[in-house]
Amino acid sequence: MIRTFISLGSNIEREYHIHAAMTELKKLGVHFEVSRIFEAEPVGFSGPNFYNCVVAFETSLSLSVLQQTLKQLELDYGRAPDAKKNQSRTLDLDILLYGDVQRHASPTLPRADIYKFAFVLWPMAEIAPELKIPGDDRTVVQLWNEFGTEQALWPVDVVFEESHESL
Repeated sequence: MIRTFISLGSNIEREYHIHAAMTELKKLGVHFEVSRIFEAEPVGFSGPNFYNCVVAFETSLSLSVLQQTLKQLELDYGRAPDAKKNQSRTLDLDILLYGDVQRHASPTLPRADIYKFAFVLWPMAEIAPELKIPGDDRTVVQLWNEFGTEQALWPVDVVFEESHESL
C-alpha cells in the first residue's frame, strides 16, 4: 500500500463535485483523511471562487492506474477533455504525492503546486504537518510557515445535504 495525497478543486457546482469526488476516492483505498474545505479565489483567471481540499489515503493502485482513474473521474463529472489549465472546472483532481516517488515525467512528483498554492499547502498542513516532502528536508508545516502569498483563502463550513456530513 502506498500513501497518496490528492488535491481536489471545483468552482462549478462546488459542493456537489467535491462531495462526489470524495465518495469516489474513498473507493480507491483505505485510511482516508480529508482536510477542511477551503474557498479560494481563482489564480490566473477570473471566475467563481473554488472549493479546495486535500485527501490522503493508502492505495494498492499503481501510479499510472491512479492517474488514469483520476482523469476518468474528472471526465465522468463533466470536465471537458480539452479543458485548459486556467479556466473554471467541475472537478480538478491532482496527485500531489505518491509515497516517496520523485519523478519528472507526468505526473511530476512531488507536484509543484505544493510549493505554489496556498489552497494546496494549507490543507496538506492540516492532515500531514510533520510529513517531509520527498527530496526536501522540510516538513509540510515548515513549508506552510515559510509560505508568503497574497492568495485569498479561507476555510468554509460545508454540510453535504444527502449525507448530512459536515466537513
